Amino acid sequence: MALISQLVIDRHAIDDYNSVDSLMAHKTAKSITKILALILFAISWGAVAHAQQRPLITEDVDIIPPGSFRIGAGVDFVQRARYPVSGLNGDLTRAGVISFTIGLAPNVEVQVEGVAQNFLSINSRGVSSIPLNLAAGTNSTHDTGDFFLWTKIKLRNETANLPSVGFRFGVQLPNSNQATGIGLNQTNAYGQVLLGKKFGHNTRVNTFGNVGIGIIGVPTQNFAQNDVLTYGLGGIVRLDEMFSLVGEVNGRANTRPGTGPLGTESQGEARLGMQVRASGLRFDFAGIKGLTKFSPRSGVTVGVTYDTPSIFKPAK
Repeated sequence: MALISQLVIDRHAIDDYNSVDSLMAHKTAKSITKILALILFAISWGAVAHAQQRPLITEDVDIIPPGSFRIGAGVDFVQRARYPVSGLNGDLTRAGVISFTIGLAPNVEVQVEGVAQNFLSINSRGVSSIPLNLAAGTNSTHDTGDFFLWTKIKLRNETANLPSVGFRFGVQLPNSNQATGIGLNQTNAYGQVLLGKKFGHNTRVNTFGNVGIGIIGVPTQNFAQNDVLTYGLGGIVRLDEMFSLVGEVNGRANTRPGTGPLGTESQGEARLGMQVRASGLRFDFAGIKGLTKFSPRSGVTVGVTYDTPSIFKPAK
């Protein structure tokens, strides 16, 4: 746990971007008291051998059973989130980090994920490259997050010597309002190759990795884009029937000279945490540490996931 605590929240460090004030008030935290929803269809718990990556964001190759659903919800608190396009810098609360997955075939699933509401407590405000609907002296802003639609296909099962292989492609929808300063309101496309390999007695160690490309529009230029490299490497170690240790490194790398066009900079983070299985649910928590100049400094995430049994038979 000491490793997790070290990742989380250094409230006394001074950021290069904080030229106005250093107040770290987190006023929006009080508005988040009922984020984790009650899950229907409570069933008796059993060991599940399918993808279980939350609180990680690196995608596992495994597919949930056909006709079943996976429902996830959580809250993220990150410190010193940076928004180069709007010039805002502050402490971000992601309220309602939700995901919904449907198993359509033994090797195909569809995913919907996004953030119900982002709240930013503004610590500093620089020059904005886009018009903002924020009055002078405003100390907070909020907005709906952009949602993603994904399709994941498992192409090859794991063998004794070779990893499983999959492919995932998706689109980021323009649900946010750029005038709030914390969204870019753009449509972006992604494609990823997925790899996975399990090790140890009863495959207690699950490792997986992603590499791909993101085609991201440049918010300050017409007819311009940046093709960024996306990457992720994660692992889940099952300690016993209740607890699992999880960790990852995940992000995107700019492929243009320098830091790249505004709004498409390199971003990355490391996560280290645990999953706890109890009462038919899987609870999780992790510490977050930013890895690049444009990533949040640190933070925490907590959430819960529920896997339903197969409740419908997909068409063939």
